[in-house]
Amino acid sequence: MSQTDTTAAKADSQAEIAAFMQRARAAQEAISQYTQEQVDALVLAVGWNVVKNKEALARAAVDEGGFGNYESKVMKIRNRVTGTIRDMQGQKTVGVCEEIPERGIVKIAKPVGVIAALIPTTGPDATPPVNALAALKGRNAIIVAPHPRTAGTSALAVQLMRDGCKKVGAPEDLIQIVTRPSIGKTAELMRQADLVVATGGEAMVKAAYSSGTPAYGVGVGNGVHVVDETGDLDDAAAMIARAKVFDFATSCLADNALVAHASVYASLLTKLTARGGYVLNSSEKAKLQRLMWPTPGQAIPVLDVIAKSASHIAKLAGFEIPQGASFLIVEDDGTGPEHPFSGEKLSVVLAAYRYAGSIAKAVDLVNAITSYQGLGHTCGIHTTNDAHVEALAMGTRTARVMVNQDLNEGAGSPRNGMPYTLSLSCGTWGATSPRKTSMFGTS
Repeated sequence: MSQTDTTAAKADSQAEIAAFMQRARAAQEAISQYTQEQVDALVLAVGWNVVKNKEALARAAVDEGGFGNYESKVMKIRNRVTGTIRDMQGQKTVGVCEEIPERGIVKIAKPVGVIAALIPTTGPDATPPVNALAALKGRNAIIVAPHPRTAGTSALAVQLMRDGCKKVGAPEDLIQIVTRPSIGKTAELMRQADLVVATGGEAMVKAAYSSGTPAYGVGVGNGVHVVDETGDLDDAAAMIARAKVFDFATSCLADNALVAHASVYASLLTKLTARGGYVLNSSEKAKLQRLMWPTPGQAIPVLDVIAKSASHIAKLAGFEIPQGASFLIVEDDGTGPEHPFSGEKLSVVLAAYRYAGSIAKAVDLVNAITSYQGLGHTCGIHTTNDAHVEALAMGTRTARVMVNQDLNEGAGSPRNGMPYTLSLSCGTWGATSPRKTSMFGTS
């Protein structure tokens, strides 16, 4: 492309995004004086219209992107959207939201304005609604920048939400989507918006932080699940297997590595095998590594294995797995670039490690794994020893330490008090914002 063509394309992107922004600002201004009751009615209408159409949205995501599976996506859309609405109930985001009389402080909630939401190709269905509900709760407008590969699915999600706005008489342009998305348009959107929320790969997040606009970004996931010598092995196997196969591991929370005490390691692998795991031999491991990381030093797996079934991955790698096997287990003893299975895999592949001795050895191994990829994200433990929980929580550089749970529950669950979300920060350890507000407001 010539310099003239590049300049013209940039000017076109600027004009197109400016038109989106103009409509968004007019819509946001129209709800800037909404009462709390009006805001809550809007949030409920938008969210419920997505939930009512979750089957169509899930089907679009699978058919268009080819990632994950239909049943899991239906469940994810329902749980994440309804969970987000539940979390917002009773939250004050209009007018005086907090008073501290003894200090003479009154906090008043005000909108940010227009939010740019960058959507990953693996989450085009549930991510836009969860971000939009948070934006609307703060009386903001939101413009979605979809991934080109799954733009149609995100467009459907946006249309469902716009229909929800219409049902309560709110401006539809509170929620818009960039058509014919491109890197240039996304960059321009980030430049013109008041706040950026970036959910996706490391490059996307870095671009958001470099945009000149305040940004919340997610971090690289590489969840590690510790099982100590006191853990309930049946429950641990159930939780690990469930997290690993849910939506074919599209979640950045899903277990990427298992760290089990030597005294229970073999028994746990047997129980995981009974729940659909298949332990690769050395030849199969070598074939899988060549498939997933064909270039020496490559950090990210090839797209062909991301969020695909175990049988699909095994076939591409050139080996067979038993009928009914739903995830692959690769035994390893090292971390870092020379041991790529120690990194984030975004697939139904689980790296298995064993440790001997005290819980300190497990803490060291978790830190070694996450220092390669996933620093600041998530780890978990199955144990009956509270001292081991404390050791992991105090000793690892992770923002979430899940105890006797499915690691996916770190994004919210009826079984814990974690807020529902699809955008998970890793704090300064993972070079992201310390946290992401749930309402995108200022006070």
